[in-house]
Amino acid sequence: MALRGLPAALAGVDRTLVMGILNVTPDSFSDGGEHLAAETAIAHGLAMQSHGADIVDVGGESTRPGAVRITAEEEQDRVLPVVVGLVEAGIAVSIDTMRASTAAAAVRAGACIVNDVSGGLADDEMYRAVAGLDAAYVVMHWRGPSTTMDRLAVYGNVVADVVAELGARVAEAVASGIDPASIIVDPGLGFAKEADHNWALLRDLGALETLGFPVLVGASRKRFLGSLLAEPAGGGSVEPRGMRGRDPATDAVSALASAAGAWAVRVHDVGNSRDAVLVGRAWARGFE
Repeated sequence: MALRGLPAALAGVDRTLVMGILNVTPDSFSDGGEHLAAETAIAHGLAMQSHGADIVDVGGESTRPGAVRITAEEEQDRVLPVVVGLVEAGIAVSIDTMRASTAAAAVRAGACIVNDVSGGLADDEMYRAVAGLDAAYVVMHWRGPSTTMDRLAVYGNVVADVVAELGARVAEAVASGIDPASIIVDPGLGFAKEADHNWALLRDLGALETLGFPVLVGASRKRFLGSLLAEPAGGGSVEPRGMRGRDPATDAVSALASAAGAWAVRVHDVGNSRDAVLVGRAWARGFE
């Protein structure tokens, strides 16, 4: 399916795309504060492109567990100069936001994707805003804000429940005027999900594809990978692997997601995930 709003060059890529994560925040769980200044953020986005990022996903509000929301004005002050700088450099930009006003402002500034981790639930105006934009729209599975999401990780069958809930969000988005040709779905790994829920969703990505939309996978450096790689900490206890120590596991997920047919992976470590999606493509086809 050709996605509305994306540059033609992306539509012609014959592999899973790599979306680089650019957090323009002081408090994101992995790299908060590293790229808060616009100049630093733009330089990092350019570096990600040079390492193989097809898309750079710019976010100005942390969605880590327990994160407190900021104002729309503060979010836009952080992200819009970065969006403009990257677009002027010829980079395909996604805006990571739960706010309709920020989505609209970023698309006006040149972003081609709205990546809404709330799937439209955090802002009643989001669907109407996106319907009027020439941009792709990521609908992620989400049950509640960062401050409460860990209490919402209760499922009968996590794969069936996520597919059903995502399907309902997509149906409402389309009913609100969003072009189905613009929609991407994301299972929301780590959002109101325990480790076993995340692994079940990754193992059965094909179930998400039954919705009929491209699938975005965002596992990069997340807590369930740190738990998998936990290391002895003395006294018989273990500690989760540190953030950057999770990159090899993230790369493995990228390869497996590519082999399973994911449209894109959203990652911090762009270069190695670019290699990984090529491995996944060759694995699935039996040839390069």
